Amino acid sequence: MKCKHKKENGEQCNSSAMNGSNYCYFHNPTISKEEKKDVQARGGKNRAAILKEPLSEIRIKKMPDITCLLVNTINQVRTGKMDAKIANCIGFLSDKLIKTLEASNLEERLKKIEQLIMGK
Repeated sequence: MKCKHKKENGEQCNSSAMNGSNYCYFHNPTISKEEKKDVQARGGKNRAAILKEPLSEIRIKKMPDITCLLVNTINQVRTGKMDAKIANCIGFLSDKLIKTLEASNLEERLKKIEQLIMGK
């Protein structure tokens, strides 16, 4: 549902209304001007996910290493020790690493087959 606020030119606000309200956040009369100013001043700074403590470095050389990383990450999210945004980043990078390891493995296998065919 769209915000019910009408602009000075008569157009309706295009923002989505908040749950349980007919207005978006900035046109909601139940939210004070101070709160709205504070949110605008922060400008999304509160959205950044930051680790409270640095994670220890791990060595990843084989697929089972990635499995351990992902299991550990899942458990940290489930217990509230890691922000889901950080876990999402780890998952995304793990996927890229899996594809790289698969391509590397395929390349090695192809090289061995070529060596067998060439009689080396």
